Amino acid sequence: MKKVISSAVMAASLMAPVAASADDTVDKVVITLTSAEQQTRGMAMVLGNAMQAKGAQVSVLLCDSAGDMALKGQKSAPLKPKNVTPEQLMQKLISGGAKVDVCALYLPNKGVGIDALIEGVGAANPAEMADALMNEEARVFNF
Repeated sequence: MKKVISSAVMAASLMAPVAASADDTVDKVVITLTSAEQQTRGMAMVLGNAMQAKGAQVSVLLCDSAGDMALKGQKSAPLKPKNVTPEQLMQKLISGGAKVDVCALYLPNKGVGIDALIEGVGAANPAEMADALMNEEARVFNF
């Protein structure tokens, strides 16, 4: 059964001790990010980087206002305690090999073309994204 984890469930699970086994290894992670909240965007990127550091292949889908993170010139306020922005954390994910896309509805509804996006971010193909979300070997995290 596919595991879809909301940010609230994830936060609760981070507080509970869990015994890990070799069977719990996750090789593929899909993060869908729609939140307009700065800290939620930052935490999604922090956790994506942490999972990538543990060997997971990370894919990120930015939808709605979260797609703004991928626009050239987008600068948000740095978050404590590391004084980094969600955009900087996303760049780190990309440099580590993560696939980052804006949803298929973002560009036409924002009124911009693909050239408005930073290097390393593309526009999602709905069929490919559906395959990634339905992949039995992947875990999906929604923020």
